[in-house]
Amino acid sequence: MGFRLSAVLASVCFVAGTLFVCFTVDQKLLYRDVTEQSVEDGFFFYTTFYNAPLVIKTLLHTVVGIGILGLIGKLHKWDECALFFDGSSLAAYVFATGVYLAVSIPALRTIVDPIEGVDTREDRIEAMRVLAAGNSIIMILLGAILCLQGGEEYARRYEAKVLAKFEESQKAAGKAGSPNATEKKKQ
Repeated sequence: MGFRLSAVLASVCFVAGTLFVCFTVDQKLLYRDVTEQSVEDGFFFYTTFYNAPLVIKTLLHTVVGIGILGLIGKLHKWDECALFFDGSSLAAYVFATGVYLAVSIPALRTIVDPIEGVDTREDRIEAMRVLAAGNSIIMILLGAILCLQGGEEYARRYEAKVLAKFEESQKAAGKAGSPNATEKKKQ
């Protein structure tokens, strides 16, 4: 396992871990009946998350950036395996980042800092449910990236195994064929 693969796996797992923590609140909003307690828990959790120190937000964004750079570095090889697995992984990662930028951040702003006279409590609850759905989409995309990276590693190892077997059979055929070739030359 190389450095670039490690960077991709570490960043995907870190972000997935962060989203699994959020899932403790999200699952109450998406997959169960919404109660006043689950709404208050969601408001408290996401307000704390949004008001976290800048260093935590910077760490999260840096880890996401490392993942993108790792995938671009892996794609630089530009063979069929990299094109299919790493290209698909990069597309999924960019899509997940787009969901974060287009859905998560505006929903967090609506939840934590609603516009007076415009955003009602129902709007904030709906924004929290949209945020939970966006987090679920991002988790599915990150899981797909992990599967694609595992598939790429499996394909590379399988290809190396088949290639080694082929070379071994070629060497065996070459050794068996060489005495016949010398006999034909003598005739």
